[in-house]
Amino acid sequence: MSIKRPKIIKPFNVVVFGGDGDLAFRKIYPALFHRFVAKQLEMDHDIFAITRSENSEEKFFVNLEKFIIESVDYDLDIKLVSVFVKKIKLIYIPEHTKKAYSELKKHLTKHPERQCVYYLSTPSSAFGEISDCLKSCELLNTRSKVVLEKPLGNSLATSREIHEKIAKSFYENQIYRIDHYLGKETVQNLMVLRFANRLFESSWDSENIENVQITVAENLGVEKRGAYYDQSGALLDMVQNHLLQLLCLIAMEPPSRLEANHVRNEKLKVLHALRLFDENSVHTGTARGQYTRGNMEGEKVNSYLEDIGKYESETETFVAVKAYIDNWRWKDTPFYLRTGKRMIKRYSEIIINFKSVKHNAFDSNGDIPGNQLIIRLQPEERIELVQMTKLPGPGGYRYKPISLKLDYVDSFTERFPEAYERLMIDILRGEQTLFMRQDELDAAWIWIESIVNGWKKANQPKILYEAGSWGPGEGVLNENHAWSKSIKANEDEAL
Repeated sequence: MSIKRPKIIKPFNVVVFGGDGDLAFRKIYPALFHRFVAKQLEMDHDIFAITRSENSEEKFFVNLEKFIIESVDYDLDIKLVSVFVKKIKLIYIPEHTKKAYSELKKHLTKHPERQCVYYLSTPSSAFGEISDCLKSCELLNTRSKVVLEKPLGNSLATSREIHEKIAKSFYENQIYRIDHYLGKETVQNLMVLRFANRLFESSWDSENIENVQITVAENLGVEKRGAYYDQSGALLDMVQNHLLQLLCLIAMEPPSRLEANHVRNEKLKVLHALRLFDENSVHTGTARGQYTRGNMEGEKVNSYLEDIGKYESETETFVAVKAYIDNWRWKDTPFYLRTGKRMIKRYSEIIINFKSVKHNAFDSNGDIPGNQLIIRLQPEERIELVQMTKLPGPGGYRYKPISLKLDYVDSFTERFPEAYERLMIDILRGEQTLFMRQDELDAAWIWIESIVNGWKKANQPKILYEAGSWGPGEGVLNENHAWSKSIKANEDEAL
């Protein structure tokens, strides 16, 4: 067995702007804590929580300990929480000036040999100001890194504008655009599944695959994100980043080496090969919906308009896309992308539907259903290979599809790290494979904007669907029999 040795983590500082925010408490600090408990952070390090409001330190740390403890899903020595929390320093920075940054500078210059990771868990409108101030305060060097949370703009133009501001202070190899979906174990396993198993890679093309389906269904509504969500919608919030990144990992060519730029070069080729939409193709190849009142587990829930407190809005909470990749490997193979809020259950999965065998030797009256490779990302991570198997007993050949399952929980006894844990460790190691490059982001926006512009030109209507359903219905895309089968399969599973 060949093992790629991980890069060594050198002493570091992590500086979290927006350090008292929801994301920092729910994801960033717990991720660092779990890696601390796993003894991956035994080198010298400090963590700085930057806040724009004057918080009570006592309240801040009480809440922080509460969030960390709630994130623990294993037996824990509670003393370790206090040990970890003492590594965090709360710093009040109300504005981006040299004077306001003076205390931070005092702490960071105590250990000039450490790498500094600046995590910008703030609105993207602040990225430029923060970067400029870090540079003017002489807090940047070749060991500095910056982590950017989405949304990175709401169009190609605004995305490039954000990049231009960041690029005044950081080189591309110092920028980490984070997408937590790429930190999931089953997503990373896609590359091993494909490139370490000839069984799959030799049949991974349009000659053997009927279609690919990528679904991210959420049972929650917009919650506290109503103001942001109404400016973005499902297309920009989910498809532009999460679903497109999954599509790239499924469709890309094998990289010559599993290194950042080799992988990202292949993903970029996929994005460039995506067939653009116009006002005609967007009508037959996409659908957009918005949830109305409905029932979720026996309880009545509000409509989207009630959730955001508006009388009208054209923002979509559901989107379905039938995409094509115009290259040799995937000619005329549809990729179905679907995501929606307030659906009947929460799950994310990828289904690879293989074509039927060319001739049915057992029954001349019908085709044998094709095999399926099902990669479930959440809530329970597993991989299934659905194959045809003979039913026991005499009287001829009767067959049915049977699943061979690799259930991660059953197969691996050690704890499963959360996505942010893996990504934070990669950042500290300087490993950029799971992070988007700016040219990838540009190419993704070009394709997304062809849908947005197509919707505007075609005056594409939204389809209303009840909260607690599977979305706008089976026939939302023309000739979409595969999509309907996916919906029906999940209905059966839910029942």
